[in-house]
Amino acid sequence: MKKSLALLVMVFVMVSWVAGQGVAHSQKESALSGKVVETMDSGGYTYVLLDNDGKQTWVAVPKTKVVKGSKMSFQPGAEMTNFYSKTLNRTFEKIIFSGGPLK
Repeated sequence: MKKSLALLVMVFVMVSWVAGQGVAHSQKESALSGKVVETMDSGGYTYVLLDNDGKQTWVAVPKTKVVKGSKMSFQPGAEMTNFYSKTLNRTFEKIIFSGGPLK
């Protein structure tokens, strides 16, 4: 009985570990990445326009140093449509609010 319980616990731990590896891998794949085409700071945020094989995506992160022309990856985040920034006096058709760059 004890051997069966120990075996069951070991299987559970292994399955949990493998599932965790899959989640980490899928998070990396779903990360926002590309070449920085445009960047600006305003209102405590850094707005970054990424280009990934011709697809451009706006990303907003807490104020971060970003260099135009560099390649960057950001954490997945919440997408907003028709977001109006009062500090930039600009509407973004689609923008993703991310926690920040991936390290």
